[in-house]
Amino acid sequence: MAILDKIRRKTTILILIIGLALFAFVISGIFSTNAFSGAKVGSSVAEVNGDEISIDGFREQVEIASKSYGANASSMQVVNNVYEQNVRNAILDQQFEKLGIVVEQDQIVNFLRTNPTYSQLPQFLNENGVFDENKFISFIADLKLNNPAGYQQWLQEEQSIIRAAKEQIYFNLIRAGVGTTLKEGELDYKLANDKFDISYVRVPYASILDSTVAVSKSEIESYVKAHSEDFKQQDSRDIQFVYFEEKASLSDEKEVEEKINALLGDTQMFNEAKDTTETVRGFRNTLDNIAFLDVNSDTKFDTIYKPKSSLSPKVADTLVKMNIGQIYGPYRDGNTFKVSKLTGKRAGGNVKASHILIAFAGATSAGEEVTRTKEEAESKAKEVLSEAKKSGAVFADLAKENSDGPSGPRGGDLGFFQEGAMVKPFNDFVFNNGTGSIGLVETDFGFHIVKVEEKQDLYQVANLVREVEPSEGTIDLLFQDATKFEMSTVENSAKFEEVAKQDNYLVRPVNKLNPMDENLPGLGAQRAIVQWAFNSDSEIGDVKRFDLNDGYAVVRLTAKYAKGLMTSEDASPVVLPILRKQKKAAMINEKNKGKSFDAFAKDNNVSAATASAISVKTPTIAGAGREPAVAGTAYVLAEGKTSGLIEGESGVYMVTVTKKTPATKLENYSTFANTLKASNSTRVNTSVYQALKAASEIEDNRSMFY
Repeated sequence: MAILDKIRRKTTILILIIGLALFAFVISGIFSTNAFSGAKVGSSVAEVNGDEISIDGFREQVEIASKSYGANASSMQVVNNVYEQNVRNAILDQQFEKLGIVVEQDQIVNFLRTNPTYSQLPQFLNENGVFDENKFISFIADLKLNNPAGYQQWLQEEQSIIRAAKEQIYFNLIRAGVGTTLKEGELDYKLANDKFDISYVRVPYASILDSTVAVSKSEIESYVKAHSEDFKQQDSRDIQFVYFEEKASLSDEKEVEEKINALLGDTQMFNEAKDTTETVRGFRNTLDNIAFLDVNSDTKFDTIYKPKSSLSPKVADTLVKMNIGQIYGPYRDGNTFKVSKLTGKRAGGNVKASHILIAFAGATSAGEEVTRTKEEAESKAKEVLSEAKKSGAVFADLAKENSDGPSGPRGGDLGFFQEGAMVKPFNDFVFNNGTGSIGLVETDFGFHIVKVEEKQDLYQVANLVREVEPSEGTIDLLFQDATKFEMSTVENSAKFEEVAKQDNYLVRPVNKLNPMDENLPGLGAQRAIVQWAFNSDSEIGDVKRFDLNDGYAVVRLTAKYAKGLMTSEDASPVVLPILRKQKKAAMINEKNKGKSFDAFAKDNNVSAATASAISVKTPTIAGAGREPAVAGTAYVLAEGKTSGLIEGESGVYMVTVTKKTPATKLENYSTFANTLKASNSTRVNTSVYQALKAASEIEDNRSMFY
């Protein structure tokens, strides 16, 4: 903050320059001084350093944002995004107010004059084609008078742009104080390029069994208190659930299969109007596949001819060997039963070809750089054709060297296409000649040397499809099972896992749920379950059944975590390995205090190893992994010197520096200083905001409303 105050006192000119260059296209001060004043009506959805965020305004923003997001985001994603933006706005607004950062009208108008978004619109130009601020102001005034909805939309856009401008000013003021000296650039260069080789001995922590290292609860508590910033926790919950999925039973599947089988053969039906019995053709013999599938299938007849690669892999090999009119099935395909009928086949109907286009001046799509005559183009095309037909010729290379077409850089490859996709002369050649054929074709585009690369047969398949869905009986039984499980555990939730095991139900845990979470692993978006878990009336051990779109979930609340410092039990999974490693390091250090390099290796029954070309910025040691403490220690040792014991990431080390290769000295380190400065500058926006947020008092009340 001291740096920022100095910048503020000495940078009046800087502020003016930044304002002229960065102010967004805004004009609200001309018409209104209280637009979007943020009046706080009713309860607050959050409080940031004492400033409330009104739930009424927040809901309006959520509604607007929902329309903008559409189906691309869930309702809770929209709420959370709007919340984060509001918190950011509140935190930064407080900084703007402290520093007196404002957007002035003359700066706004000047920006409009230089911004093509507005300065080039015809309605804002004078007779000389120059942006006229009076015309722009008149336009906004007319908008306010005659188009209130348009004016309100403008005000919303305006406010967001004002904010963006203020943020740019604020972060640029901070960025202006981020500097890097040549010495810092030199150090950064050396840390990356000073290389050293080492010989090292490592006694791994894994050589001491965890079971031999005792860590007490009080030690964990002391560690947590000493590192309290690392062990802060928010309100959270643990739950477990059994999911009763609404899916078809074996009897449901059998029923669907029987129904689809019944549609295959012909049936006899009495026609009352004609007083006769008529034969109704089944799928096997129907003469109108389109009409039959419209009435009897869950999907319509896809008349498109497709290559084998586009057919279902499960049955493709079988279908392509069938005769026209032959059927296959019923067979299970995903969540459906199908019967497939081969209704058409086009031998060689899918062709892959390559070409070399020799264009001439005046030909369709010929570029200005094409100046050869038609006669010259034909002559060159015949020469290239002759080359292409020679033994060993690589057609793709000839295309890259000679083709005027857009496919030239990729070797003339046109991919696969069906009949009719190309102009007639080209089409006729590729479909009337076999694979490997090369010939010359003339079209309006020029002369083509064409090669038929590959041919595929195409197939038309009619699919009689019936989805496998749970019957009403299955759904009723599922409800009974879920209710029975709920009732058997609600009185004694300790039996939750026991009862589930008896009935072969899978119990799934979800740990550390946050108040605003929505998606649960294995269940998807289930906001109601999260709200129940955080309800003040819900106690640990409570069980409740929830109706889902595709079944039921019986949920048990297993743990509550209050906002604040983690308990030793909650922190144990993280702290225990750390303390064990510290104790192991102390044990190894005590055992090997004062020993030489060779004695350290011998007494611990380990061999010395070597690693080369290590630097402080790349502290990876061959055979040991990333070890920054070891690399840092070796960096400051002279060549030939040996270190003491070093507590590394994976064990205790002793190193001898066998060779040092200093980085080449440079005349100037400005390039590295500038790179370092640029790297630091790019982190200003994110780092500064995160620091401000971490230092803020934020009361989040979203879960009270959503």
